[in-house]
Amino acid sequence: MLFSAAAFTANILLIRAFGALEGTNMWFLVCMRWITGLAVVGAVYRREFQPRNLFNNSRLITRGIIGGIATVAYYVTIEHLGAGRATFIGNTYVVWGGLIAVWVLSERFTPTLAIGCIITLIGLAMLTNMVSTAMHPGIYDVLALLTAFASATVIVLIRQLHHTEHTSTIYASQCIYGLIICGVPALMFTNSLPDGSWWIIIGASLSSAIGQLTMTRAFRDLTVAEGSLLQMLVPLGVAIGGVAMFGEHYSATELAGAALILIGTVLPTIRR
Repeated sequence: MLFSAAAFTANILLIRAFGALEGTNMWFLVCMRWITGLAVVGAVYRREFQPRNLFNNSRLITRGIIGGIATVAYYVTIEHLGAGRATFIGNTYVVWGGLIAVWVLSERFTPTLAIGCIITLIGLAMLTNMVSTAMHPGIYDVLALLTAFASATVIVLIRQLHHTEHTSTIYASQCIYGLIICGVPALMFTNSLPDGSWWIIIGASLSSAIGQLTMTRAFRDLTVAEGSLLQMLVPLGVAIGGVAMFGEHYSATELAGAALILIGTVLPTIRR
């Protein structure tokens, strides 16, 4: 799961570099990450991958559709709310996923996990300046919250699917149905790409595929709450990358938030 968080951090930093280029389109980038994902699955998991199940397993279909819609909705909320507010609301899926898993999967949501979630969310709010925003709740805040619920539902579905399906097939379901959702807009709105952007696109797509595959595999052994909490390290990694790659600076409040994220994610992993 830590390797997955590192891959997703690289993906987001590359997307940011891609977005700095003129004439780019995020619909196309989302489609490329799913095309690359299918290519990786076909190349690495030729024996384990079961493509027929993508169309006759109702849980795989549901996982693919909800995951594809949630990805698109996340980009929409970033556009209208800003990265900080959208990321904070979207990452509340850690709490919702843990609660849903208690009901559906009979997993334990221990006091230590609850405290870790609270500390991490407070830290994320401080790191993303959520507490200082002057925006009032609106329709896109509701969309961000629905995206969080969708992400929580997807993780619970992944845990259920591991009883009958291989990791590659579970991940491929998002790729297939995500392409169906985003394919037409990508073709309609994508212009010619700037020189040199293909390297960034391929790098971002590969890191996304690696992140999704390792995350999906990790949820075979980790509970929803434990695995999701470790994914909260991604915003912290992006912040560090922003300092190293884009010359960003952070206030004392934001640095304190980063420290709380580390404490909140490490706390539930402590074992005797």
